[in-house]
Amino acid sequence: MRWENLTVDSEHSRADAALFGAEAVTTRTFDTPEFRGITFHEIRARSIINRVPGASRMPFEWTVNPYRGCTHACVYCFARKTHSYLDLDTGLGFDSQIVVKVNAPELLRRQLASRRWHGEHIAMGTNVDCYQRAEGRYRLMPGILTALRDRANPFSILTKGTLILRDLDLLRQAAEVTDVGISVSVGFTDEGLWRTVEPGTPAPERRLEVVRTLSETGIGCGVLMAPVIPFLSDRPEQLRSTVRAIAASGATSVTPLVLHLRPGAREWFMSWLARHHPHLVGRYERLYAEGAYAPKWYQRRITRQVHELAQEYGIGPTRAGMPRRIRPAEPPRPEPAEPTQLTLL
Repeated sequence: MRWENLTVDSEHSRADAALFGAEAVTTRTFDTPEFRGITFHEIRARSIINRVPGASRMPFEWTVNPYRGCTHACVYCFARKTHSYLDLDTGLGFDSQIVVKVNAPELLRRQLASRRWHGEHIAMGTNVDCYQRAEGRYRLMPGILTALRDRANPFSILTKGTLILRDLDLLRQAAEVTDVGISVSVGFTDEGLWRTVEPGTPAPERRLEVVRTLSETGIGCGVLMAPVIPFLSDRPEQLRSTVRAIAASGATSVTPLVLHLRPGAREWFMSWLARHHPHLVGRYERLYAEGAYAPKWYQRRITRQVHELAQEYGIGPTRAGMPRRIRPAEPPRPEPAEPTQLTLL
């Protein structure tokens, strides 16, 4: 791993200093059923507010990611490639070698108070899920939400985790002083597909219960219908079933996103596909022959179908990737003169 030889005088220290403090890497394993086979690398990060690369398609500029790697183990996860930056495996290693930024809350509080920070919107859960199982043990999000609330800093959360309900009170308090957006990711409701493609996540119906609970407590919640998986979850009756369930949960919006296969994720997903659906390998090779994204015609077809179903069931689309805000947004503020961190962690 990149930090194994990291010392103050190490030739690696300059390359890694922006990521981790040299004095603080602890490796832990927990012999409990929910964490068996998982290794946690506890590190003290040097920066926690990360700037999204300019070439990114994401509709936000700043993120906070308290974890790297994810026990959700989604075979398609686009963030898998980021594990290779630490010389960690992007397959099973991504699912079981979890980096925990144990100082995330205190570091965020300090960076939000910096004169260089101007209160821009911060997105969470956009790389790996901030409410994955590890959060139940490390409890980083209450401190993060408290820091954002105390500075009235706008933020959004995207999650597949039910643990977000633990922090309902903090979310309500933050929504009273700033713009807060919550979205839950539910790409399909097929239980058999869920068990093989998202084995570490709560079931789709449990995620929709999160949407329902948030809605009933006055916190509007959108659903990112992602990913729509070609030839596995894209039949008209499957799309209808999913949109109908999303509408019944009280979601404020539904936004479909077709599966994309970036390097790192592509290899792992195609390996899974060859084991579980070998007859589809050739079709995928043709569909994704031009790169990480499905052809525009296919994306438009799925988007049109989902939007028509959403209209039928009384919910509306929202901008792809941008969670619906609880309160109206303020006018954008100027970009900081110096970015806090230039690498998307």
